[in-house]
Amino acid sequence: MLNLATALAGRDYRVDLVMGRKKGHFLDEIPDTVNIVELRPLSARRLFAALRHMRYISGRLGSHVFNRKAAWILGTVPALAAYLNTQRPTVLLSALNYTNIAALLARGLSVQPPRLVISVHNHLSTVAAHAPHERRVPQLARWFYPEADRIVAVSDGVADDLARVIAVPRSRITTIYNPIFRPEILIQAQARLDHAWFAPGAPRVILAIGKLKPQKDFACLIRAFARVRAIRPARLLILGEGPQREALLSLARKLRVENDVALPGFVANPFAYMGRAAVFVLSSAWEGLSNVIIEALACGCPVVSTDCPSGPAEILDGGTYGRLVPVGDDAALANAILATLDNPPPRDRLRDRAQFFSVDCAVERYLNILLGD
Repeated sequence: MLNLATALAGRDYRVDLVMGRKKGHFLDEIPDTVNIVELRPLSARRLFAALRHMRYISGRLGSHVFNRKAAWILGTVPALAAYLNTQRPTVLLSALNYTNIAALLARGLSVQPPRLVISVHNHLSTVAAHAPHERRVPQLARWFYPEADRIVAVSDGVADDLARVIAVPRSRITTIYNPIFRPEILIQAQARLDHAWFAPGAPRVILAIGKLKPQKDFACLIRAFARVRAIRPARLLILGEGPQREALLSLARKLRVENDVALPGFVANPFAYMGRAAVFVLSSAWEGLSNVIIEALACGCPVVSTDCPSGPAEILDGGTYGRLVPVGDDAALANAILATLDNPPPRDRLRDRAQFFSVDCAVERYLNILLGD
């Protein structure tokens, strides 16, 4: 969304980045050309009061308002409606499930409703099956999503799944790949990196990036790495933060690879690592598209990925640009990593593939949707 907002502002469109909370790692990267609007969430009780004249809406939301993750997002509805009434934007683009619902509710409260485009960034049925706090989202999506003017999915897999879940014709959903590749990535990939693991003559580094959460299945990756490490010297570096840190470190100790596994947390420039790693691995149980695979390709880093729903197979063209393995199969993952280390693809070929997911290409497609095609 930051890439998209920046690119639209660069084409002289007025762009407001409306945030529930003004926080996050990328705040410093928001350019001055993009106006930040911070909303202040209400409590669940005050939200219901704001929606009291829309009784069927309150009934549909039900216990979702008391879901900790959903409550603060839905609590922004009155403030978002006030923003729409005062600023009257031509179009509102939203992303992620509860945010999409908040946008639809706010538009219902606005005096002059704008065109509304919602975007779906994950494989809805798989998320609902694995995440307890998301299990009721498909029902909400069936109720609310058809009310949007347009629906965008970040991959064909997400679009196909969404059409089934919300029971709308597939033709109502447009696939637009995330705007990821930009020339600046190539410069950032060459930035200086002071890390002993990338010193000349050091064992080759296997890289992974993502939140330390069950979706990313880094436990499978660590088990696969232990298999690799039993055959040849190597190191595993996982960039990201999350609640599974201690469990993952404990698993590394149990498998006796703790000296070759590091979890340094969030880094501002992951591209410098991608540009130097021997292979990038995505071990996820599910994804929407997987931006990090595109970023790795842009840096010329060979990729191994699970063939999870959905996105990786689309990015890698069914395995043409990187090996695909079954989800949760650490033996297959280890074999794919070893094969890639032994026979990596040409890096220039990977960079060329990444340009298929360029910011410019995505912006053109988004403008057609946002301004009405």
